[in-house]
Amino acid sequence: MARSSQTPRGLGRAERVSVRALEAVSIPEAPTRPGEVDAIVLRMAEAVFGCRAARLVWVSGTTADGQLRRHQWPTTPLSQEEAQLIEEALGRHASVASTTVRDGWVRIAHALDYARAVFLAEWPEACAQPGGTPPGLLDFLTLLAARMRAEIELLAAHNATGRIGKAAQLQTALYSIADLASSDLDMQEMLRRTHAVVAGLMYAENLLIALYEPERDIVRFVYVADENGTHGFSVGQEVPAERLQNSLTLAVIRSGLPAMGPSKQLREQFGLEMAGEFGPDSVDWLGVPMVSDGVVRGAMVVQSYNRRVRYTEADRAQLGFVAQHILIALQRKQVQMELEHRVEDRTRALMEEVVERQRGEKLQAALYSIADLASSDLDMSEMLRRIHRVVAELMYARNLIIAMYDTERETLRVIYHADEKDPDLIQTGVDIPQAELRDTMTLGVIRSGRTMMGHPSQVARQLGIPEGVFVGAVSEDVLGVPMVSEGTVRGAVLVQSYDASEHYGEEDRALLAYVAQHILTALDRKQAQSELEHRVMDRTRELAKAVGELREQIRERERAEQQLMHETMHDSLTGLPNRSFLYEALERSLARMVRNPDHRFAVLFLDLDRFKVINDSVGHLAGDEMLKQAGSRLAACVRPFDVVARLGGDEFAVLLEDVNLPEEACHVAQRAIESLSEPMHIDGKELFTSASVGIALGHARYRRAEELLRDADVAMYRAKAHGRQRFEIFDERLHREALQLLELENDLRRALQRYEFEPHFQPIVRLSDRHVVGYEALLRWRHPRRGLVAPGEFLDVAEENGSVEQIDWQLFERTCREIGMLGEDSGYVTLNVSPRHFRSPTLAGQMLELFDTYNLSHDRIRLEVTEGALLDNPEQVRVTLEELRESGIVAALDDFGTGYSSLSYLHRFPLHALKIDRSFVSALQRNERGGSTPVVRAVLAMARTLGMDVIAEGVETDEQRDCLLEMGCELGQGFLFSRARPASEWAERRHH
Repeated sequence: MARSSQTPRGLGRAERVSVRALEAVSIPEAPTRPGEVDAIVLRMAEAVFGCRAARLVWVSGTTADGQLRRHQWPTTPLSQEEAQLIEEALGRHASVASTTVRDGWVRIAHALDYARAVFLAEWPEACAQPGGTPPGLLDFLTLLAARMRAEIELLAAHNATGRIGKAAQLQTALYSIADLASSDLDMQEMLRRTHAVVAGLMYAENLLIALYEPERDIVRFVYVADENGTHGFSVGQEVPAERLQNSLTLAVIRSGLPAMGPSKQLREQFGLEMAGEFGPDSVDWLGVPMVSDGVVRGAMVVQSYNRRVRYTEADRAQLGFVAQHILIALQRKQVQMELEHRVEDRTRALMEEVVERQRGEKLQAALYSIADLASSDLDMSEMLRRIHRVVAELMYARNLIIAMYDTERETLRVIYHADEKDPDLIQTGVDIPQAELRDTMTLGVIRSGRTMMGHPSQVARQLGIPEGVFVGAVSEDVLGVPMVSEGTVRGAVLVQSYDASEHYGEEDRALLAYVAQHILTALDRKQAQSELEHRVMDRTRELAKAVGELREQIRERERAEQQLMHETMHDSLTGLPNRSFLYEALERSLARMVRNPDHRFAVLFLDLDRFKVINDSVGHLAGDEMLKQAGSRLAACVRPFDVVARLGGDEFAVLLEDVNLPEEACHVAQRAIESLSEPMHIDGKELFTSASVGIALGHARYRRAEELLRDADVAMYRAKAHGRQRFEIFDERLHREALQLLELENDLRRALQRYEFEPHFQPIVRLSDRHVVGYEALLRWRHPRRGLVAPGEFLDVAEENGSVEQIDWQLFERTCREIGMLGEDSGYVTLNVSPRHFRSPTLAGQMLELFDTYNLSHDRIRLEVTEGALLDNPEQVRVTLEELRESGIVAALDDFGTGYSSLSYLHRFPLHALKIDRSFVSALQRNERGGSTPVVRAVLAMARTLGMDVIAEGVETDEQRDCLLEMGCELGQGFLFSRARPASEWAERRHH
């Protein structure tokens, strides 16, 4: 019912308007979902314009695999005709009509162009005719296109937000995996937590990680989580690949490609048989390979037994990405574990060193104890009983015999006897004729004058004692050593064991021999003391004389102790202080600097240049005399309170106290160099030597004596590198160089582990037409920070630390692996073999085995050796080269002309070619007789006479090439033709 109202007074002079409210007319609530809006729009179009079966189809972007992402309303499937009309409308960006008319109705598709949408409906046939478009339809389609564009943009923004969220989730997962790899968790706990991270990205209730070693063809399951069990293989177990021939995991590893789908279907694709030992079939299975440096190192698998859970392409891409990071984490964990093992090995070695040092200290203490007992006032039996106790602390000595032999009376006196089975077998202190003891081991050791050790029957045979003749109980093991004084056997010490678990070894033999001599000394002293006491008691009237003799003996003992101490702290050859003495003096100087920072001192480290040549040429006796004279001259160059020490060999060190200025140390070093450069007259010969000196100045940064000697040693080697017979002061520059050298050595070790060394191939060409006849494989280091490093920057260090052979073998193996990339018509490839390799008599066999492993024809491989290798071990080199030549591998002499260039070894060794050094090629001058032209002509003539090929190295200009051709040189290599390149570049150039 409508009601009227009137306009209030005072609102204006206009005439009043009557209005009424409409009943039963209300606007419904606004739709909230895109499908509801689409349904309203389609109902409106049908009601207003008279169409029917209207629908909307639009495109909101592309899927991960590049397909268009389409939407439609209503969601009922499209007919073939409808789908074709939609494709035509989108392709033409226009309205298109079907040619089929049904009961006066025809389908028309209108393209909403800038919205990438289509409005499809059935219209009366007249609407498909020109001018038949219903009024207002175009405006309606314009508004609809605007509305669809806004909806598509909103949907695209929603999809983008979802992708960003997934990317963030993936990034978080990768960070978590990296953190786990660097944690201190054990391998299984790390993988269990990694499993939890993967489960946060996708369905991964059942996860398997397997590592593959292609070198051994072994698969190791490092992690298995499956609701149906591990299927017969233990975690960590190494399984030969041949046992897994019907495994999908091995199929992924072999193919190097991911696989996804029902396991039964995948087995059919891979041609695998049903294998119950690998568990039941899964509803969906997804496996990806784990690849490192182009080599498949394992596989990662997830699978679902739930029909409602399937994997998608997105899951496959995500798992493949995550698998590579897990492989990196596993490799990092493996490196960490290997480092921990090395630390454990080093700790064990240090502990053994500590034990050995403690053992030495214990031995020293025992010797001091024996010496103290010898000088004590104990009677002989008590002294020997306590000596027995001391010996028992050093070795197994429950059963001990000490016997003295009188050569003049040919009698044996057992002065001490302890035996756990026959304690009363022998009466001590009684002289027994040797005839009564001729078949005893004690007398046998004394007669032979040799140490005997082993089972009694074995010792008896060695001593010539009749078999089965034993005095007393038969022991399990026996050790006897003679006591010798001034070349005469004066007695023996024997220990024996009745315990089958206790046996004597070489350490026991050396220890007992050492102790026996001290026991003999102690007995002599005790005997002397005893005789002295008897003389004192018997000859009271000669008391003063006896006291004097006693005091003399005490002084002699003190002199002996001082001599022993002197010998312990001094060099036996030169009489100079030894390394131990110097270390103590350095420690005192360092402690003094701590107490007084103004205290200054310096250390000089020097050795004699070319001393080994003198030692080898004129003999060791002359070398020893030279060392004595060198020590005397050095002592004359310093002040009385300075220390001159011999460290060993031809190495000496000087400690200069109270050095106020570095120049004082330099003056002493120069005096030492000049003094040692004077000739030495030894055995009628005038010999010369010189010295290189390194100086380290005392500084607060030093904490130990070893650090000072180390830096002085570094400075000395720098002096040698600068020409010998000079001195160098250790400074911060040398310190940095030492650190850089240490860093380079560490980088080399890591490079070997990471396989960073690679061959670059430089072509060897025919000079006349530049045709490639072969390549030389040159070493390069692909450093992770410095890039490509030439061998000149690291080979010297590799030679010094002994890693050059490992580097060469990595280069040889990689060269063999990459030769195929050069092409079948690429000719031969030469390998440079360093002299160190020829020290091994198995070199030829190792190289042939390597070539056969890669199925290389022997005529495709050639070796290059230097003149130094031929001279270092000529006979071994000749045998090796002949063995290789018999197998079809020939050798070339590299850098000919830069060494001895002796003609004798050219016909002695089986050489195929000579390589002229680049220094001669660079000095070639066309149409001139100077420079290196005569040398090159001579080499070519000699090679032609010997039937050898000649290859010129370092050809960089056309002029050099022409000169070589004129002289008859046919082969060459150098930058004129090409620099050395990786095999991949040569392969790419060959394809182009």
